[in-house]
Amino acid sequence: MSEMEQAAQEKQGFFGRLKQGLSKTRNNIVSNMNSLFTGSDRIDEDFYEELEEILIMGDMGVNATNQILEGLKKQVKEQHIKAPAECKELLISQIKEQMQVEEIAYKFEEVQSVVMVIGVNGVGKTTTVGKLAGKWKNQGKKVLIGAADTFRAAAGEQLEEWCHRAGVQMIGGAEGSDPASVVYDAVNAAKARNVDILIIDTAGRLHNKKNLMEELRKMNRIIEREFPDVHRETLVVLDSTTGQNALNQARDFGEVTDLTGIVLTKMDGTAKGGIAVAIQSELKVPVKYIGVGESIEDLQKFDANQFVDALFDREA
Repeated sequence: MSEMEQAAQEKQGFFGRLKQGLSKTRNNIVSNMNSLFTGSDRIDEDFYEELEEILIMGDMGVNATNQILEGLKKQVKEQHIKAPAECKELLISQIKEQMQVEEIAYKFEEVQSVVMVIGVNGVGKTTTVGKLAGKWKNQGKKVLIGAADTFRAAAGEQLEEWCHRAGVQMIGGAEGSDPASVVYDAVNAAKARNVDILIIDTAGRLHNKKNLMEELRKMNRIIEREFPDVHRETLVVLDSTTGQNALNQARDFGEVTDLTGIVLTKMDGTAKGGIAVAIQSELKVPVKYIGVGESIEDLQKFDANQFVDALFDREA
C-alpha cells in the first residue's frame, strides 16, 4: 500500500471514529436543529431566535453563532428560500466556513521547528506531546522531546513511556529542577543533532498566572537566544469535555503567550463538541489537531469539512 493510500485509509478510519465520537454532541445540537427544520412552517424571527438558542446552548459561542446566522440570513434572502428544511445545507456550509484552517497553519511541520505545548493538568497534554512525536516520527521526521514539566512527578515517566512507544529521544531534568535549564539543554541537543522538530512539554499550571508568565517568558528567551532562526509554534491543549471552560483556559494562556494553534482532546466523550467552533471564532486561533481516543492514530489534523460532516452524520 502506498503512503497516499495509507493516509487516505487512516483518514477514513479516523472519520468513522470522529463520527462515533461526536454522537453526544450530535444529540445535543443536531437533533434539536432537525426538529426545528422539520417542525417550523416558515423562516421568520422566531425561527432564527430558536436556531440561535440551539447553537449557543450547543457551546458554539455567541460570536460564531452571530456570524453563522448573519451568513445564513443573507443566503436565505439572496436565494429566496421559504422552507426551513431548505436551510439545513446552507447552515452546514456556514459552520464549515467559520472553521476553515488554512494550509499555511501547518507550515511548521515542513521546516525546522520548536513546538511548545502548554495546557493545564489533566487535559491530555503529555499524551498529546507523545502522540505528535509518534505522528511526526512516522512521517520520517527527526523528533526530539524536551521534558520541561519538572513539577509533576509522573510527567517525566509518562513522557518517557511515550518516547519509548514512539521511538524518539527525550531530554529531561530532575524533578523540581528549573524548566528553563531543560529547555536550554533540549534546544542545544536539537541543534547538535539537526532535529526537524523539537517538542517541549511544559508544566500545566494556570492558578498562578504571574509565575507561569515568567516561566514561559524565560523559556522563550532561551529559544530566541540559542536558536534564533528556528520556526516557533505554541500549541495549547484543551479538554473539549469542559466546554466554555476550555475557551476560558485558552483565553488565559493567550494572555501569557502567543498561541499559534489549539489541540482539542477527548472529542469522543463530549456533548460540547461545538466548542471547536466557538474557540476558533472567539480567539482567532485555529484548531489544528483533534483527538478522539487513546492511540497515535486518534490524533489527527483538524479538517473543518470532515468535522462538520461527522457532526451532522454525513458521509465524508
